[in-house]
Amino acid sequence: MALPALVRREDPAVLRHALRETDAPEILLRRMVVVMSVIGTACMAVTTLFQMGVIRHLKDPPIEGFDSDKVNASNLAYGWGMPDSPLSIGSHAVAIALAGVGGVDRARTEPLIPLAATIAAAPAALTASRYLFHDMPVREKGWCPWCITDALAHIAVLGFTVWESKNALARLFDKR
Repeated sequence: MALPALVRREDPAVLRHALRETDAPEILLRRMVVVMSVIGTACMAVTTLFQMGVIRHLKDPPIEGFDSDKVNASNLAYGWGMPDSPLSIGSHAVAIALAGVGGVDRARTEPLIPLAATIAAAPAALTASRYLFHDMPVREKGWCPWCITDALAHIAVLGFTVWESKNALARLFDKR
């Protein structure tokens, strides 16, 4: 017995048109997920290079309290059993992939996909919030502009997924 497909395969021409040519609110929000995730990935690529010893110093703005080297070389940054920056990149990759799944009306035709995008974004946004509002100022007593930008990107990604998930939930619970 074959398992049912989790994702309805969209006609490539229809999907391409939806993602590249339409300006439906759902697509605009998904594009913003991609933009924010690419920005976060770029920042975390730089800190990954530092955490892996490829580069020796991270540039900071000339503002007191900024110390990217200290923040990214801390025990907290290596506390997952590996550097934390590649984990952030992985989260952004998932967000980008999920943003590309399905057509304009996926909240109606494939409601689990937008819900998966929100569910996948939530832990990253919560972790980013903790890092931004507690770990850097309280535990590390230092700031990293790369990390701040990435944290804000994760929070934005979650925000950009909520509207479509709200519509998907309405579809799932619509008994008509």
